[in-house]
Formats: sequence, structure tokens, C-alpha cells
Amino acid sequence: MRRICVFAGSNPGKRAEYREAAQALGREMVARGLGLIYGGASIGLMGAIADSVLAGGGEVIGVIPRGLFQREIGHEGLTQLHEVNSMHERKALMADLADGFIALPGGYGTFDELFEIVTWEQLGIHTKPIGLLDVAGYFAPLLALIAHAVAEGFIPPQHSNIVIQESSPATLLDRLALHRLDITKNIWSELPPER
Repeated sequence: MRRICVFAGSNPGKRAEYREAAQALGREMVARGLGLIYGGASIGLMGAIADSVLAGGGEVIGVIPRGLFQREIGHEGLTQLHEVNSMHERKALMADLADGFIALPGGYGTFDELFEIVTWEQLGIHTKPIGLLDVAGYFAPLLALIAHAVAEGFIPPQHSNIVIQESSPATLLDRLALHRLDITKNIWSELPPER
């Protein structure tokens, strides 16, 4: 993996642990030579992880819709900042640039990005690993909802483990890397032999 797309809130949340986790994830990514793809803002958890990666000398690529540049206060110190025309373009470009995905705590926008990329995995549009950095149990209700949807027959059991959940940035990145290796092995094993 070269780059991870991180979905995160444009607000900091009420707990200091959220910002600390975003910063810790950024430091861990830099230590592993992983670049950051994210929504391009300079505020909230989005700004915290971007600043952390930049402070460590890492690559940060932001993708922001033109209409949100002022509202989300676009980050002006990034390696690259792509301005696109819509949220759809934003999500598609972030997905194209990334080798894996992590969601930090956030609101509707974070949930939207997470569930779209999970749905794309379920439909076979991509095979990139997806993780939740579950800070202070933030995602426990979401994970309970997913388990409920499986139990009620709305999510097939074989799709219940699409999302990898951990509370430690290092452990989550380790698991994403292992998942990526497993997927690559499976893809290569399915290819016909060369003649």
C-alpha cells in the first residue's frame, strides 16, 4: 500500500481522544511511508490528521468540492489539493487515489463516504481494505447496527466482515496491510497460467 484514504469529521468532536487518535494515525502512517488521501479541509479531525502527516514530512493529497472550499476551510499547505465539481467526484477521486480506507469518528459525511466505499466492496467494484479506527467506542452503535442488519437478513453473512475494526492505529494498519496481501494473493491465484 502507498496511500490510505481517511474519512473523518470536519468537526473535532467533544472528546480530546478523537483529535489524539487522528494525530496518532497520521504519525503511524508517516512511519510506514503511507501517504494520506482525505477531504481537503484544514479543520476538525480532517485538519488534525493532515497536519500530523505534514508535520512528519509525509504526502497529503486533499480532494474538496469547489463549493465547500470556504465552508470546510480548504487546507492550503498540502502536497496536492484537487478541487472538484461535486461530492460524487470527490468520493470517486479519493477512491481512485487510495489503496485502502480508514474511517475516523465523524458525522453524516463520514458515514456517507464509509458506506459508499463498503457498498462498492460488496458489489465487487473494488477489493481495497476498509477499516474503522474505533476511538473511545465511537463506532460501537454502528457495528451493532451492522450486526442487526445481518441478523435480520439485510446484509449477507459473508459481507459482515468487510469492515476491519480496531482501536489502535498501528494494529489497524497492520490488519489492512495483511488484508491487502490476502486479496492480492487471491487475485493472482485466480489468473489463468501463462502460456
